[in-house]
Amino acid sequence: MAEQVTGPATGPQVVIEVWSDLGCPWCYVGKHRLREAIGQRPDADRFAIRMRSFELNPAAPHEPETIEKAFIRAHGGTAEHFLRAEHQIQAIAHEEGLAFTLDRLSANTFDLHRVVQYANGQGLGFEFFSSVQDGFFAGGLNPYEPDALAGVAESVGLDGRRVREILTSNEYADRVRADRHEGLELGVAGVPFVVLDRRVAAPGAQKVAVYGQLLERVAGPIRDERAS
Repeated sequence: MAEQVTGPATGPQVVIEVWSDLGCPWCYVGKHRLREAIGQRPDADRFAIRMRSFELNPAAPHEPETIEKAFIRAHGGTAEHFLRAEHQIQAIAHEEGLAFTLDRLSANTFDLHRVVQYANGQGLGFEFFSSVQDGFFAGGLNPYEPDALAGVAESVGLDGRRVREILTSNEYADRVRADRHEGLELGVAGVPFVVLDRRVAAPGAQKVAVYGQLLERVAGPIRDERAS
């Protein structure tokens, strides 16, 4: 099952698969751009977004640390380099009306992806992931706390008790690994990576207009109802 984006249906469903990871700021921005592009179409409910798991750093520690420390370990450089990169993407996010705090934590996201897989099965994968990521970048949510994830799950219509069970088990681990493996086979070198109708791929956080053009390629142009 996949989450539906509401709007008047005018054609067959188009599945949009999004390989993404929680702490990737470009995934955060790209997700909102994609959603905006879909929302601009009168046939928005034709498009079903399915979240696919892709850990950017499978070796990341499970104990949360500052994003500055994680950045320097992964990319090298200094705190100045880190702040320059963060301020750049923060400015882009703010221009698009998105909250973006620099006071975030970083840790292994494998467990979160396991919950996303459960949410996908309930048709709420995109809604759950999006809510967690939005809260994370706004600075109001610690996604590495089981109670926090359970709370978000309940807010989108999932079973919080079930989420807690998953987090204390190894359920859905194979699906997370399978998603990453499939992404690598498709050429994913980084995220976000969007595949539309298994016909068109879009690496990186594209502009709203570019996503709109890709939607048109797979679903046809938006018909002007005013035309006679």
